[in-house]
Amino acid sequence: MEATSCTLSCAEDRRITRSKQALRNALVELMEEFGYENFTVNDLCARADLNRGTFYNHFKDKEQLLMTLEEEILQDLVQFRDPMESLSIPQLLKIRSGKASLPFLIDLFDYLREQGSFLRAVTGPGGDIRFAPRLRDAICTDLIQTVLHDRYRENPTAFVNYYVAFYASAYLGIITRWLETGMQESSEEMAAIATRLLFINPGEPIEL
Repeated sequence: MEATSCTLSCAEDRRITRSKQALRNALVELMEEFGYENFTVNDLCARADLNRGTFYNHFKDKEQLLMTLEEEILQDLVQFRDPMESLSIPQLLKIRSGKASLPFLIDLFDYLREQGSFLRAVTGPGGDIRFAPRLRDAICTDLIQTVLHDRYRENPTAFVNYYVAFYASAYLGIITRWLETGMQESSEEMAAIATRLLFINPGEPIEL
């Protein structure tokens, strides 16, 4: 009986996973084609080839679907905080002098590539204008704060706060452009670009 129960439960879990993936794909397609405000739950179900009952078994409306998918992305990004925060100033100076990439950036861009279709849709003109600032704070703000000396992290002035905001927004721009242009550069290339832009000085050659 236990084996039969497990088999049924696993089959149900797979059906739920397939249904949610179908809804995710449908949401991405409809956001890019029509914009988030211009389609309904009926449109989502038709595109996903699911009935409305299946949709409402999991979500009360399309807003909850979108919020659930966004939260999953943000929760996944938490894994990159520890390697960011563990970087020391000597390590950063070594990376800068050797023109190496920050070690966690390749993994970060690998993850962003995996989520590329969703991220491109949700941060695009037909997506959710609330998400880009949350993405910026989840990745870019933490990244910029890792390069600050401890005295600035612990006692930030107004200028330091603007410094962090300026570069965090710039880094979001890097990610957004990469998504918009079809993620043509590899994760290794993007890690090198992102690291170089973080440390480049005015007047230096604009090259890797």
